[in-house]
Amino acid sequence: EQNGMVCPECNAHHFISPSQRFTMMFGENNWKKIDSPLVKDPDPYNWVDTKKYKDRLKEAKKITDQDSAVLSCEAKINNIEVVVSAVNFKFIGGSISMDESENVLAAIKTAIEKKCPYIFISGSGGMRMMTNMLSLMQMTRMTVGINALREQNLPYIVVATSPTTGGLTASIASLSDICIGETGATWAFAGRRIVENTEKSQLPENFQTVEWAKDKGGQIDLICDRKDIHPTIGTLLSILLKKNSAISSEENETSE
Repeated sequence: EQNGMVCPECNAHHFISPSQRFTMMFGENNWKKIDSPLVKDPDPYNWVDTKKYKDRLKEAKKITDQDSAVLSCEAKINNIEVVVSAVNFKFIGGSISMDESENVLAAIKTAIEKKCPYIFISGSGGMRMMTNMLSLMQMTRMTVGINALREQNLPYIVVATSPTTGGLTASIASLSDICIGETGATWAFAGRRIVENTEKSQLPENFQTVEWAKDKGGQIDLICDRKDIHPTIGTLLSILLKKNSAISSEENETSE
């Protein structure tokens, strides 16, 4: 806990909630929650598997103290205003449905209005099967939101935490200007067993980690330990927005 839920011996990065991450990044009471509308009927299919989806939702809200799997906020990094969204894996596996998409879109709208960067911290099993096609449609809706952000020339940074999988990887988690992988995080689309059965071959031990994606596929730009993510984003934004004096001065307008 003193080390940000990272093992000081093996450097394993354990789960932290969005609110814990925001407090770690910005400090206690230094971030402001962004509210978003909730859909009137979150369970249009009356889904039942081993239990009712309505019951799963109630349980998830109680466990996480969140209305949906996504929590968004306004904050500052290096005195630069930012809007940040983070996914809570303990809310039905961080799966994305209508309420989560509405939260992301509200955050993007806030970023556009404030003309500031948007940071998305992923950690999801993908789209929520209980809402079926309505869940899959949110991949497109969120992508349209990111495109609107891009039209305003506002930076979009993704922090891939464990696990980043499924429809989130197939949509906005892969659309960033810069993608930072949290050390040891899972980065994938389909599950390892599915890929092994499809390819009929033994996969490398580090397959579907952010380290593997950085070295083999170039989908991840850099890897950071949890404690280094905040200062790294601050440095990147200072460069992208020319916010520090050395970068913004005309004498230093070079490729370096």
